[in-house]
Amino acid sequence: MKKLILATIALFLVATGFAQDKYFTKNGTITFDATTSASPEKVTAVNKSVACVLDSKTGNIQFSVLMKGFEFEQALMREHFHENYLESEKFPKAIFKGQISNPSMVNYSKNGTYEVNVKGQMLMHGEAKELETKGKLIVNNGKVSLSANFSVVLTDYKVIVPRLVSDKVAKTANIKVDCMLQILSI
Repeated sequence: MKKLILATIALFLVATGFAQDKYFTKNGTITFDATTSASPEKVTAVNKSVACVLDSKTGNIQFSVLMKGFEFEQALMREHFHENYLESEKFPKAIFKGQISNPSMVNYSKNGTYEVNVKGQMLMHGEAKELETKGKLIVNNGKVSLSANFSVVLTDYKVIVPRLVSDKVAKTANIKVDCMLQILSI
């Protein structure tokens, strides 16, 4: 009987330890901004259904974004974004797979703010490109908050803005990522 209890406790500790290595959300936020000084209105969109998984032991991190989740204030902008520029039917997701370059600098068992470097590959509009950026990771009572700001050159991902509106849509889009992660339960 003692062996069964010890085995159960050991199994629980192993399972709990594994789960505490992984953090997850499916409600992260990404903001896209391609506004120029010549834009008569903001060229911005927000997606609030971003999935993210972070492995605290390895520093591996992955984001998955459904392109149709980007919402604009103007319906016509949304239509152009999905149908003409990013072709959301043909390329429904953007995916980032990378790694925190300095994972040992983050203490997930201690509240604090940590500056991190992230490097990986982003797949968007059928094009995969290397991406490197700085970010902030905040640990607070078992929850992990991630944020980062970076830019993407639209032509790097073969996103073509028609000449007619090329002065109103920036060639480089600013991207802001915010995710609140929780320990993944198994």
